[in-house]
Amino acid sequence: MKGCLDVFIKEEDRLIVDSVRTFVNKEIIPVREDIEKDKEHKLVGQILHGLTKLGLIKAGFPEEYSEMKRLSAIEIFLISEEVARGDVGIAVAQAATRWGLSPMMLGKNRVLMDKFLPIFCEDETHLACFSMTEESSGCDIENLSVLHGKTIKTRATLEGDEWVIRGTKRFASNSGVSDLYCIACQTDPSQGEEGIALIYVPASAEGVSFGAFENKAGLYGDRNCDIYLDDVRVPREYRVSGPGEDAKIIRRNITAGRLGSAAMVTGSARGIFDEVLRYTGERMVAGKPIRNHSMSAALLADMAIGIETAKAYYLQVAHMLGHPERYGEASSAKMLSRASIAKVYATDVTVSIANKAMELMGSYGYMKNYNVEKYWRDSKEIQLWLGGAQLGRLDVARGYYDL
Repeated sequence: MKGCLDVFIKEEDRLIVDSVRTFVNKEIIPVREDIEKDKEHKLVGQILHGLTKLGLIKAGFPEEYSEMKRLSAIEIFLISEEVARGDVGIAVAQAATRWGLSPMMLGKNRVLMDKFLPIFCEDETHLACFSMTEESSGCDIENLSVLHGKTIKTRATLEGDEWVIRGTKRFASNSGVSDLYCIACQTDPSQGEEGIALIYVPASAEGVSFGAFENKAGLYGDRNCDIYLDDVRVPREYRVSGPGEDAKIIRRNITAGRLGSAAMVTGSARGIFDEVLRYTGERMVAGKPIRNHSMSAALLADMAIGIETAKAYYLQVAHMLGHPERYGEASSAKMLSRASIAKVYATDVTVSIANKAMELMGSYGYMKNYNVEKYWRDSKEIQLWLGGAQLGRLDVARGYYDL
C-alpha cells in the first residue's frame, strides 16, 4: 500500500485495505492448504463470513443501503488483490458477489435494490452470481462486438407481468451456493443486443436447479456448476433495465470483470513472490542463499518488474473507470481495451512468475506445502475466463481501430 500514489488512494482510505491485509495474514495465509481439502466449504464459509463482517460486500453499495462510505473502484480492486494474496478462490467468491449485484445498481433499478441489497448488508454471509456462459457458446457472450448476443440460448419470454426463463448456464462463479442470480438471457435472437435481457432470479424460485460442482484444478474457494432454468417465473420488474441498456451493462460488467481479474492475479503474483523470496533466502547453495547468486537475482528482478508494472497499470485503469467523464464509459470500446490490457498482461505475468518461482525452488516449488503450485493453478483459470487471452487481445485491438 505504501507504494500506491496518493492520486489512487488517500491516506484516510488506506485503513480498510490495511485491515484486510491483517485479516488475510491471520485468517487465510495459515490455512491455504486446508482450503483445498474443504469439500463441504465450511472453512471457506467461515472466511467469507469474516470478510462480510469487515463490510467488504456492502462497501460497494450506495450509502443509503450500506450506511457506510462507498468505496471507489480503486479501493475495491485493492481489496480483491489483498484477499487473492491469501487465496484467489476466496477473492473470486467475494468479488463475484459484488459483480452479480452490480447490474441492478448500474441500471438504477430501485425495485431490485430495495428488495435485495438490504439482505446483502446483513452480517450473515450471502452470495450472488452473475451468469453469462453457456455450454455450446463458450465466450460468445463476451464477444458482443461481433456476435451481439445472438447466440445466447437462454430464453426469456414476457407473459403478462412475469418473465418466463428457460435455459442452462455453466461455469458461473458462486453458482449452486448463491442466494441470487443475475441471468443473461435473450428475448429475440433476431434483435441482437436489443434482445439481451439481464434478469434476476432468486435461488428459491420454482424451476431453478443445479448440477454437480465442477472438479477443477484450482480455485477451490469458488464453486461452479450448471444452472438449470425450467420455466422459471419472476416479476417483470426483475429485469435490470430494457432493450439495448442491458447489453451496455453487460459490457460494463465485462470491463470491470477483466480489471478485477488483473487485480486478483496481481495479488496471486505477490503471494508467489513472498514464498520464493523466503525460500531463496533460506536455501543455501555453494555457501550462500540462492537469491544471492546473480542468475537467481535476475529472475527475482523480472518477477518484481512484472508485479510492479501490472499493479501500476491496473490502478491507472481503475482510476479511469472512476472518471468516465474524462476517459469514457466502462461500456466503451476504449475502456474495455484498457481493462483487457490489464488482464492479459497481469495474467501472463503471473503465470510466468509462477514458472520462474518453481524453477528457482526446484522440486520444492512443485510441492503443495510450499503453495506456489497452488497460486499457479488458481491464476491459470483467471487467464482462461472472460474470453481468455485471445479474445482479450482482440478487444485490446478494437480500442485502437475498427477490427
